[in-house]
Amino acid sequence: MAKRKTAAQAQDAGPAGAAKPKKPDIGLKPAPQLDREATALGLPPGELSPEMAAYLAKCDEKIGFVPNVLTAYAHDTAKLGAFAAMYNDLMLAPSGLSKLEREMIAVAVSSQNRCYYCLVAHGAAVRQLSDDPLLGELMAMNYRAARLEPRHRAMLDFAVKLTNQPWTIEEEDRAALRAAGFTDRDIWDVSAVASFFNMTNRMASAVDMRPNPEYHAQAR
Repeated sequence: MAKRKTAAQAQDAGPAGAAKPKKPDIGLKPAPQLDREATALGLPPGELSPEMAAYLAKCDEKIGFVPNVLTAYAHDTAKLGAFAAMYNDLMLAPSGLSKLEREMIAVAVSSQNRCYYCLVAHGAAVRQLSDDPLLGELMAMNYRAARLEPRHRAMLDFAVKLTNQPWTIEEEDRAALRAAGFTDRDIWDVSAVASFFNMTNRMASAVDMRPNPEYHAQAR
């Protein structure tokens, strides 16, 4: 004996003999977003010094690929060396700021500048260092929506103000950082990291720098 349809099933089926409704048309799909080139500029790779060649090889060994920002700078070994030295000093050298805090600044600043490369690459770093994918998303989208300690909120508020309205920074802004527990050396480091990423964001946007696809899947 045939089973009787429920009222909901009968409603979904429509009038007797009617064709089943089609799934909504999703329309024209965008082109695939995977990029093969590091930048939009046709700069050929330069002749690297032994030190810089070893540096790129070390990056490849350690993380499994050479970040496209280094590939982009590799058209000139002097520029690559200067960039790498500044980056490593600001982001990896001893500081009153943790590595995670420095990456949080990088992403909050890059969010203000809408820098695709840095949001992807440094968003992945925040996810990895914090072991919290949600924090990485919040830093990229709206750090004010994150549940942050007063120290981190003060740090990011300062970095974002320095990004958007640098001419308005006054002693009260530095005092707010001191009240949150930062030393004057820490204030220098917060400022230096924020300033560095304002520069790199603009360079990345100017040359249409594209992040390595590996970043997208990291620490998800």
